[in-house]
Amino acid sequence: MSGASILVYAERVGGNLGQIEKLLAGPLADFNGIHVLPFFHPYDGDDAGFDPIDHTIVDPRLGDWTDFKRISGTHELTADLIVNHASYQSPEFLDWQAKGDASEFAGMFLTFDAVFPNGGDEEGITSFYRPRPGLPFTAFEVAGKRRLVWTTFMPSQVDIDIKHPAGQAYLVRVLEALKSGGVKVVRLDAVGYAVKTPGTDSFMTPETLEFVKEISDLIHSYDMRVLVEVHAHYTQQLDIAPLVDLIYDFQTAPLLLHSLGTGTVDKLAKWFEIRPTNCLNVLDTHDGIGIIDGGPIGGKPGLITQDDMAAIFKRAEEATNGHSAIASVVPQWFTLPHQINATFPAVVNNDTGYVLCRAVQFFLPGEPQVYYVGLLNGMDDIELFNRTAQGRDVNRHHYTPEELEVAIAQPVTQAIIALARLRNHGAFEGQFAWKTTGANSMNLSWVNGDDQVSLDFVTDASAPSFVVTVIDASGTSRYSSVEELAGLGLVLTK
Repeated sequence: MSGASILVYAERVGGNLGQIEKLLAGPLADFNGIHVLPFFHPYDGDDAGFDPIDHTIVDPRLGDWTDFKRISGTHELTADLIVNHASYQSPEFLDWQAKGDASEFAGMFLTFDAVFPNGGDEEGITSFYRPRPGLPFTAFEVAGKRRLVWTTFMPSQVDIDIKHPAGQAYLVRVLEALKSGGVKVVRLDAVGYAVKTPGTDSFMTPETLEFVKEISDLIHSYDMRVLVEVHAHYTQQLDIAPLVDLIYDFQTAPLLLHSLGTGTVDKLAKWFEIRPTNCLNVLDTHDGIGIIDGGPIGGKPGLITQDDMAAIFKRAEEATNGHSAIASVVPQWFTLPHQINATFPAVVNNDTGYVLCRAVQFFLPGEPQVYYVGLLNGMDDIELFNRTAQGRDVNRHHYTPEELEVAIAQPVTQAIIALARLRNHGAFEGQFAWKTTGANSMNLSWVNGDDQVSLDFVTDASAPSFVVTVIDASGTSRYSSVEELAGLGLVLTK
């Protein structure tokens, strides 16, 4: 896909799909694609839709598949295939609980015995990587007997046995529903956890990569592209990138925060030297701002050090008046959170620095995607966090239509929309180049014949700055402030 996309929750951007359609046809018309986060039944479960009872239908409170078909007629539509788990309230799980081995869904859900047929010892059981405290299974009653079912994330999210025919048939049913609804890109959610291999931590193992290849082939058979979501060491991102159509760039965000905090670009430059070109360029998502993705993991050195990561979290804590430290969760076996639970503009705490980060995101090779809260220059929703006690909710505000109108009119939001419009410029179909121009400065550029666009930026910790330059048949234009960039869209439409 050429151009940029947005990442949204249907119910949190005006309340329904109809409101999103209006935005895509109106003020957000410069975005070419949209990823709607889980809209299945129900969208408001224990994990904000990532625990579907029925993964094949649209929650009727939001709309139905005809709404998505209509959206897909004008925009590339991305939706999630939740590979690792389903809800313990799903019809399949309830049927298995009631009937046991007599259920047609017997074998669909991963049990302790399936992973450890000869029994597991303490070392083997505790070696599994889990992003939550405690052990990765929960006891359920199945046909009158207690069974240990794998629950990698939450007790209400029961893991699927992706090797069993019943588990594979389930994934096919979901893919067929997504295809019927006009989905063009399938995001493999939590795929890094899907394959359990005793004797390893079972996260992004060779067996996982083999499964990614297999399910990618299946998705391609439905003429849909594959996006893989993996928060992991940057070398694992490099390994998986050739296997799929799109891989998240979760590394640029922490590196930009490091650069802005230290007034340097050397570590950002190291990433640019090896960064894949088939990236989905993101800074923030519904999960927060990934920091672990740039750091050391499992004894492997990172693009930034553990001390660099700690400094990023400390600066975020100061920028958010201490709230990011309250909302961010430290996983088991780790000393720092994986992600900052705060909005990206709140953490940067400087409009020019924030738009600088967005400009870098849009100028890098790949496909830029902007999370709705970041697009709307949203601040932390502390009230929602206080109600739910879910750290990620600080970055998941529910916008009313009235709030959307006010937010879209902000200069920062208009500047991001202008970057989306600029991304459709013919220069971005040409050759990309980048260079460091100083200890705290870089230049990113695209050239296609006589069309040229460039971004010069300085990561001065106290006074970040940027200049966007556009050269084409209409002449040369430069934009060096949020307000000037906000007016760029008007120039491009003349």
